[in-house]
Amino acid sequence: MTEPTPADYTGPRRILSGIQASGALHLGNYLGALKRFVALQEQDAPCFLFVADLHAITVWQDPAVLTAQTREIAAAYLASGLDPKRSVIFPQSAVPAHAELAWIFNCVARLGWLDRMTQFKEKSGKHKERSSVGLYTYPVLQAADILVYKATGVPTGEDQKQHLELTRDIAAKFNNDFGVPGFFPLPEPLTQGPAPRVMSLRDGAAKMSKSDPSDQSRINLMDDADTIAAKVRKAKTDPEPLPETLEGLDARPEARNLVAIYAALADLSREQVLAQFAGQGFGAFKPRLAELAVESLAPVTAEMRRLMAAPDEIDRVLRDGAERAAEIADPIVAETKRIVGFWR
Repeated sequence: MTEPTPADYTGPRRILSGIQASGALHLGNYLGALKRFVALQEQDAPCFLFVADLHAITVWQDPAVLTAQTREIAAAYLASGLDPKRSVIFPQSAVPAHAELAWIFNCVARLGWLDRMTQFKEKSGKHKERSSVGLYTYPVLQAADILVYKATGVPTGEDQKQHLELTRDIAAKFNNDFGVPGFFPLPEPLTQGPAPRVMSLRDGAAKMSKSDPSDQSRINLMDDADTIAAKVRKAKTDPEPLPETLEGLDARPEARNLVAIYAALADLSREQVLAQFAGQGFGAFKPRLAELAVESLAPVTAEMRRLMAAPDEIDRVLRDGAERAAEIADPIVAETKRIVGFWR
């Protein structure tokens, strides 16, 4: 049987991505995902942007908190500039086709493929036997998330490239096994230049994370101006002035992180930031960075707070998005079931 290629798929282009509903959103999510989603909606392909609540429950979630976090992520989508009339915004669990296709793909994917997934090893640590089966198989659910819409493009960070390769393997194997070349596309990673890799304010070697126990390690999107300024002021640095070249930041992870944050917020290159601040210490740089962070995030925070105080408005967007998503996903799953041979 001929090996399928991306060219075998002739259907419409679609873009898909999502953010997991666990923990407060922070500056890293804004720069690395939300701003990029807004740019993607300017392309000539519809965007499906979901709240990944099915993925969230691979580890324990308080039900009330999960509901609130789902609304908060939807509020962040809207506050960042996503237009629900142009992009489909919905909770993953509100479209049952995701879970239904995931089961079929669980029977297509091979154990050896999942054993090679490095993120499970990182997340389970030394307690693999205590981890949920969902945590082990969630890359298969990710494949279903993408292919249930026959998405052709996925914004992919470095830590997700392996999972997109798994999606392509599953799509290729399904198409081969059932003799339907080109039924599922082989989705391609979308790149818009390197995504800003925002690191912890307390440790320049660790990624800014929702799960870090120290709230001082991150700037949350719901932080007020005073809190943002205080966190920037207390961010870990070193006593040396900023250098003239990027090479001068090589052994200075905290300095490199703050320069990168400034560059991303100001839409400048890191070289341009250094040209502006070379020779100055952090006593001069941090106040400017704090001012820029507050100025950039204040409109997003204000709109998020307004939306969170009007949950009915968020829920209307999510219900409408789920209905529109299901209009695409349900026929694809129905056709998949027919191909597999399920009774109808």
